[in-house]
Amino acid sequence: MAQYLLLIIAGAAIWRLYLWSRAPHDAPTRSVALALLSMGLSYPVAMPGGAHGIDTLAGHGMARLVQNLLLLAALYFLMCFYLYSADVPSAHRRARREAVVVALVAVVITVAALAVPGQELGKPYVTVDMTMAQIFIFYTVAGLYMMYAVGAAGWWSARYARMSRRPHSTGLWMTATGLGGMAVACAIRAVFVTIRWSDGVVPYRVNAWVSVLLVVSSLLFAAGITYSVARARITATRLWLRRRRDHRRLAPLWQLLIEVYPQNELRPATLGIWDRWRHRGVHRRYHRRIVECRDGLVDISPYVVEGGDTTSLLNLAPDHLASRLRLATDMIKADVPAPGPAVALAAPKTHGQDEDVPQLIAVSEALRQTA
Repeated sequence: MAQYLLLIIAGAAIWRLYLWSRAPHDAPTRSVALALLSMGLSYPVAMPGGAHGIDTLAGHGMARLVQNLLLLAALYFLMCFYLYSADVPSAHRRARREAVVVALVAVVITVAALAVPGQELGKPYVTVDMTMAQIFIFYTVAGLYMMYAVGAAGWWSARYARMSRRPHSTGLWMTATGLGGMAVACAIRAVFVTIRWSDGVVPYRVNAWVSVLLVVSSLLFAAGITYSVARARITATRLWLRRRRDHRRLAPLWQLLIEVYPQNELRPATLGIWDRWRHRGVHRRYHRRIVECRDGLVDISPYVVEGGDTTSLLNLAPDHLASRLRLATDMIKADVPAPGPAVALAAPKTHGQDEDVPQLIAVSEALRQTA
């Protein structure tokens, strides 16, 4: 399960870092990117291979210290994200105060970790000697700050969720629930640390259940902060696939019109590599083909309209118009003069730019069937 969590956080971190590169001065984007990056780095450190490497280089117990410092940084940047998102004048001042608090916590746990003798701090959480004052301070101070930070972030997430609409509210509720679960797990662990410091015993099964709660809450948190983005990406991918399919379905109509009016074909502004690359984008090709079909239908309309009938394409049967278009192209190739003025056979009647696209596709499919 930890591997899946790491993959989710890594994917979210990479995406947020990309968004940060697109908007380097956006404080909320920067904060959430740094929060996910810090959280993502903390997991490899906690794994056996990463912990062994750091302990070998820096001494036993240093992997535990580095992991907790990264988690503190992640939670601080998460709080900054909410502070900056609120867009209040005191956000920067509050962020600086929170930076002082997390810096003090980092100093305290670092001093406590360095004061632990031998290899005691490097032991797993369930077997480490909590009766040792330095270890008790290390886990208590770090745990209390984490409980405060995730609890505050969870409260802000729930607050924004109540003010938002779907799909953003769904992601925020998932985030708030995950943060709430993490806060509860941190609070329970703080109680366990106190019990073990007083030479009490916490059952192994209870410790295991709290660990499961922490992992599940972390997964829910990671899924929540990526939910809106993932849903937007899925919607964008569906639109990309639909427009790619419609672009192909418009090919028969486009080819018929471009054959007689080649000047209507839109070409890149320049011959530069960048313009040519953008010219091949699916959305650009889709809109370009629609414009080219509309222009071609305007040019060919004098040969299609019969007896002054200006019935638009939206009301004309596709197979009937397809046959009239083929007759019109034969007339143009035979240099027959236009029998009347041009009219708009295809144009959206409302503000929807793609309103006439289904009719254009229907005519194109009729042309394909009669080819």
